[in-house]
Amino acid sequence: MGRPTSKPIFIYSEAVLNYFFHDEHPFNQKRIALTKQLLECCGFLIPDQVRAPRMATDEELLLVHDREYIEAVKKASQVSGQSSPGQEHPEFHPFGLGTEDTPLFPDMHRQAVLAVGGTLLGAELIAQGRTKRVLNLAGGLHHAQRGKASGFCIYNDCAVAIEYVRRQYDMKVLYIDTDAHHGDGVQWIFYHDPHVFTFSIHETGRYLYPGTGHVNEKGIGEGYGYCLNLPVDAFTQDASWLDCFERGLEAVLQFFKPDIIISQHGCDAHFYDPLTHLAGSMSIYVRMPELIKQAAETYTGGKWLAVGGGGYDIYRVVPRAWGLLWMVMNDVPVKQGPLPESWLSAVRAHVNGPVPALWLDEEEVLPVIPRQKEIEEKNRLMLKQALSYLRQQVGPH
Repeated sequence: MGRPTSKPIFIYSEAVLNYFFHDEHPFNQKRIALTKQLLECCGFLIPDQVRAPRMATDEELLLVHDREYIEAVKKASQVSGQSSPGQEHPEFHPFGLGTEDTPLFPDMHRQAVLAVGGTLLGAELIAQGRTKRVLNLAGGLHHAQRGKASGFCIYNDCAVAIEYVRRQYDMKVLYIDTDAHHGDGVQWIFYHDPHVFTFSIHETGRYLYPGTGHVNEKGIGEGYGYCLNLPVDAFTQDASWLDCFERGLEAVLQFFKPDIIISQHGCDAHFYDPLTHLAGSMSIYVRMPELIKQAAETYTGGKWLAVGGGGYDIYRVVPRAWGLLWMVMNDVPVKQGPLPESWLSAVRAHVNGPVPALWLDEEEVLPVIPRQKEIEEKNRLMLKQALSYLRQQVGPH
């Protein structure tokens, strides 16, 4: 597992790029390689910080997934490898496999297990005191349910890692989800558990998958109060998004006081993202990691495991957002200046139209939202309602 290090660890091997549905599918892990190349071009990622992921075992998957589902994924892997192009397999539809969102691909079980193993390795490194911060960009598959694939996600690496540190190290886990889509899979798996707090900020499910993540979803039984959802309005911009996130996080921390933070860093709230309707800029992908790092330093002794997630503009958005996340994790002052020309040249070959040349978005490219004030007011009212229970428990702040 290597010697203890004070430096953050970056989980990566080229094998993680094989989690690949098909050429037209929006989920493309090539974005991880683009991020790594960008960081290496800038000198922000050195070989000593990189660890290859390991495979998760069946026993580890069974921490949160049903055995029948795991066997279905294994069978789908085999069947896919023997199928002719375009062949339908409706027998897997009850498991969420072979659908438009989560089509079959050869060796899908093994590739999904590797994503889980990377997040588990990060949890182990942190829990054993070998490092405090780990980033596994191949993880963040937050939609997968106990017995069903969903939203491009086959196994839920976040949930497996949470249950692992619960059982092995008896840690209270704060799960933070900044993806534009609600982190439904993790929420429902721990909905009853008062030792796991799930906090998700996302676009309202009124028009966006998965349609859940309402403010009145607060947990059940002993887990009531250990779930906070902040569903912001479509076309929300930086100031309102960050106001909701910061005030929500502060309330959660005062109430829950975690032992470790596991955060999912989908970056599809950016205005370039083709699948969502939000209007965030690159600035939120600086400020949110800063707040999470500060929370970890204050409450968990610095223990922070970060994973990837959504993000479907794989050239103009994701490498910059995840690169900025890594800079924050490494205490590197966030770059305001240009991206390296050698990296930009390679990216321009794949993009029709201009490619941002700076780490942060320039003011003149930010979208103008006519309903901005109305949207901000709706988000303020939503936040007040969402925080009402926590404020009753810890008092206003």
